[in-house]
Amino acid sequence: MNRIKEILEEKGIKQIWLADKLGKSYNMVNSYVQNRRQPSIEDLYKIAEILSVDVTLLLKNTKK
Repeated sequence: MNRIKEILEEKGIKQIWLADKLGKSYNMVNSYVQNRRQPSIEDLYKIAEILSVDVTLLLKNTKK
């Protein structure tokens, strides 16, 4: 499970913007956001860089 959706919401960023910056289709990014598919490690690092967050923030489960 990843926290891409939470980070996007916190930053007020749209999935389509992330898809454009990542060079992926909206459908692919949406599948990452909905946790239907997990990004490769390489893509996870790219997403973290694009969103200016530490990669561990994309992976940690902060819900109690």
